[in-house]
Amino acid sequence: MTTRELAAAGITDETLREAYRRCRALNARHGKTYFLATRLLPIERRPAVHALYGFARWADDIVDSLDPDFGAGQRVAALAALRESLADGLRSGRSHEPVVLALADTARRYDIPHRHFDDFMAAMSADLVVTDYPTYADLRGYMHGSAAVIGLQMLPVLGTVVPREEAAPHAAALGVAFQLSNFLRDVGEDLDRGRVYLPADLLGAHGVDRALLRRCRDTGRDDRRVTAALKEFEALTRGVYREALPGLALLDPVSRPCIRTAFVLYSGILDAAARDGYTVLHRRAVVPRRRRAAVAADGLARVIAARLRAREDARRTDRSACAAPAPPTPVSAEAVRPHAHQEVA
Repeated sequence: MTTRELAAAGITDETLREAYRRCRALNARHGKTYFLATRLLPIERRPAVHALYGFARWADDIVDSLDPDFGAGQRVAALAALRESLADGLRSGRSHEPVVLALADTARRYDIPHRHFDDFMAAMSADLVVTDYPTYADLRGYMHGSAAVIGLQMLPVLGTVVPREEAAPHAAALGVAFQLSNFLRDVGEDLDRGRVYLPADLLGAHGVDRALLRRCRDTGRDDRRVTAALKEFEALTRGVYREALPGLALLDPVSRPCIRTAFVLYSGILDAAARDGYTVLHRRAVVPRRRRAAVAADGLARVIAARLRAREDARRTDRSACAAPAPPTPVSAEAVRPHAHQEVA
């Protein structure tokens, strides 16, 4: 994280600065799409976003590790330790863990409800024991903690032009849409971790089960039943993007280009999966670099336009204040009381 970003955010303590830099590094390494979008935010808000996403990435690393030397028992212990460290950090504002320190500072600065972090950690714990979801309703229950609350954590940082509770459902839906896109992209990798995030009832409607997914993954072959199930999952995900879309207009205008860019890039994963013939069991669907660059350039243009509008609005407000007539001088009752030599009508 640049010194300029930290200074703009009012983060001056060197220990705290180093904690935010650690979060930024985690976000840059694991979350390339959102890291790119974050660059479009006002400079003073970027450290908070890195803290939120850096912490989420750290927890994900514990849960999703494929290191054979980092077994299930060790993951449980590591996640429990992180959960305890988080609770202490949020309560005291201090932590020896840099990522927790930055997160606690961000939660305090933006008054983010602690229950969102509790819900997130509960979902991470579920990932250690739950390997599939019978229905989409079951999956949505899990994604409240794993994805929806990320959108809700972000909302105070982004700012809104309406009461926060009005924008909250759309922010939550956007977090879910992003994660559903990742589930489609990562079907093969998740299967290798022993998890299937596509609901069993959706798969079963097309004659697909875990065994068939495993066989396709192992042989490198496609199956029309799997393709049909993946197409339905893509359509379901696009429906969640439609739920989220109205929320973009409810954000602070200077934050909209960032979230719009993330919206376009994440939904582009669905386009890439369709373009590749839904071969996500064998390889990731990737948004082409040229497309990413074009979307980022459009986002930058929108940022410049939004900032110019904000400055013009500020100048217009200043001019209106200067041009407004001075309020009348209060007149005392004594001043209007008729004197002896005045006539009273």
